[in-house]
Amino acid sequence: MAMSMPRITSCSVSECSYNMNNECHMLAITVGDGIHAACDTFVRLQNKGGAEATGGVGACKAFNCQHNKALECIAVAISVGPHSGHADCKTFSARK
Repeated sequence: MAMSMPRITSCSVSECSYNMNNECHMLAITVGDGIHAACDTFVRLQNKGGAEATGGVGACKAFNCQHNKALECIAVAISVGPHSGHADCKTFSARK
C-alpha cells in the first residue's frame, strides 16, 4: 500500500535553517525522540538551505502520538512551532 507523505503546512520556527517565510523547505523531516514530538531535523545555522519544495514528514518516532502508525505519520498535514528553544510538531496528539 502506497502512503503519501504528510505535508508541513506551516513552520513558525524562523531560526531554523530550513525555514523560509514560515515554510519548511526540507524534503522530509523526522519527528520525535520516542516520547517527545520534537523536529529532529531542526538546525540553527546562519545559512538557509533546503529544497524548492514544501517539506513533509518522512518518519515519526513519537510513538505515543495518535497519528503515528508503524513509525509513520498518518496525519494529512502537520504544523511545526517553537517550544523551549527547539521545534515541535504542533499536530502531536497523545494516544488515549
